Amino acid sequence: MATLLDFRRRIRSVKNTQQITRAMKFVAAARLRKAQESALAARPYALELARMLRSIMSRIDEPEHPLLAKREEKNVLVIVLSGERGLAGAFNSNILRKANDFIRSQGGKKITAIPVGKKGRDALKKAGYAFAAEYVNVLAKVEFSVARDISALVSELYTKGEIDAVYIAFSEFKSVMSANLVVEKLLPVEEVRDEDIKKQDPDGAERQQGEKEDETPIDYIYEQPAEQLLGKLLPRYIETQVLRSMLESSAAEYAARMVAMDSATKNAGDVIEALTLHMNKVRQAAITKEIIEIVSGANYGA
Repeated sequence: MATLLDFRRRIRSVKNTQQITRAMKFVAAARLRKAQESALAARPYALELARMLRSIMSRIDEPEHPLLAKREEKNVLVIVLSGERGLAGAFNSNILRKANDFIRSQGGKKITAIPVGKKGRDALKKAGYAFAAEYVNVLAKVEFSVARDISALVSELYTKGEIDAVYIAFSEFKSVMSANLVVEKLLPVEEVRDEDIKKQDPDGAERQQGEKEDETPIDYIYEQPAEQLLGKLLPRYIETQVLRSMLESSAAEYAARMVAMDSATKNAGDVIEALTLHMNKVRQAAITKEIIEIVSGANYGA
């Protein structure tokens, strides 16, 4: 049977763990604020770039560009954005399950992966997938240079014909309590539809629904030929999609970690309360036993 000293040690250990989880919650909350601001700030740029790209493609009868070339999808590349560390609830397991479900849906196609994040790299390496590249320790502070390197790599592989399609799997930030698991097609770049534009602006879904259906799209005025602009905007469009996905995934990870650490802190408090109650019962029982022994001894002596 556990002694009072054992209970005190366990309570002290749980309190130390509670202090750690509380500190991690505050750190995640501070980083979430910055990551959320960056993710929200990237959405308007991606939205307008998608609209401009649709406008340019609509002005060309038959757009031609290596990133627009469509072919049978035999070799598929999947970019998987996961977390760098654990202690984020089901964040990593959810996105990896989503990516695995998508990969299994591809049937007998050859799959190549680009993991972004340690957890995804370790899981995909254990599963035996071939890597075109890997990026770790890049989501804590998302930088455009990393997104540019990833987009340049996949664009080069696609242009050379080594891969036939590129998909990106990530967690899209919706709120602190929830995230939207997404698998989007990155290459080949297809005609930008209204649904694709709305994806760039999730917060404006209600506003989009309230707009009139017959509202005419924005008519841009260009100085350069449409074909020349298309060649410049397509690589930038890929870079923007990769950067937006990284920012969304980073914000979703910090939100999941903050919620997980808050839950862990509350659970530690419940454990401390239960242990304290049990310890007091054991101590009271010991005191009662000693009193009974003293009274019994006194009565025996009398």
